[in-house]
Amino acid sequence: MFVLGLQGSPRKKGNSAFLLSAVMQEAKRLGARTETVEVDRENILPCKEYVVCEKKGFCPIDDYMKHRGYRLLRRADVIIAASPIFFYNCTAQLKALIDRSQTLWSRRYRLKLSDPKTKSRRGFALSVAATHGKQLFDGLDLTMKYFFDAVSARYHGSLTYRGIEKAGEMARHPEVQQDVAAAVQDLLAPFLGRRRLLFVSEQGAGRSQMAAAFAQIHAGECCDVRCAGIRPAEKILPAAVGAMRGKGIDLGFLRPEALSAVMEGWTEPEVVITFGNADGLPAFANARTESWDLPSPTPEDGQGWQDLAEEIQRRVQTLTDSL
Repeated sequence: MFVLGLQGSPRKKGNSAFLLSAVMQEAKRLGARTETVEVDRENILPCKEYVVCEKKGFCPIDDYMKHRGYRLLRRADVIIAASPIFFYNCTAQLKALIDRSQTLWSRRYRLKLSDPKTKSRRGFALSVAATHGKQLFDGLDLTMKYFFDAVSARYHGSLTYRGIEKAGEMARHPEVQQDVAAAVQDLLAPFLGRRRLLFVSEQGAGRSQMAAAFAQIHAGECCDVRCAGIRPAEKILPAAVGAMRGKGIDLGFLRPEALSAVMEGWTEPEVVITFGNADGLPAFANARTESWDLPSPTPEDGQGWQDLAEEIQRRVQTLTDSL
């Protein structure tokens, strides 16, 4: 599983930064791959309401979101957003990233494209506030509810603390470590012990991406599905994206990954499905391995790619039903 942390505080070593760090360390201890984005240190421009995303499914603003942000949100199994309370909500820095998730909202609700991880992805919020008001976290809670919905994640809840103002107070909190351990265990429980399923092709740019997407849809709640290229391409084949789009499935913002990156922090897969040339694939002694002889159509053969998508979906359904 991949856990993405979004650190919304402009303070590098503030209380919410400590809280997110503790959560990410606990997630890593449980076997997750983790990455934290310090949003204040990235070039994330605010939404300018160009409305291009609602018509074409992408944002024309050339910044961090275009080059990396959307891709991380789509890769994540769990998204954890952390922020101190500023005027009853998150910081402006985190809010800029949230507003730019309008692109993903548009792909889901305007263009009717389904993220393959919709059924399994979870969202969680962390926050600290200096005062003790009863409604301190109400604004944040509503913002997070709709943010996580936009990025196709189920809002699982939050861990919040009142009366935290001075530097280092969160680290001295008598119950924070127990709170974090319990929250992370509950948040990640559905992802622990899942069957490990790997799809591999030479470039990881077409057939394996399609198969992984179908496996996420059919069995993402019980299988940890990963996809890799032995010699990964720079991007997914447009023909594969188009074929899946025709079935209402969104491969947007995803990229092929190298096998070494995919295997990082992962024990040996239980099932390995290969497509085409698998030279260079290491031997997985305890894995069930199958080779699916499904050649890629030419880029111009739209019908061929649609037929391929149908066949891959059929095989994936049979495979996941057997696990």
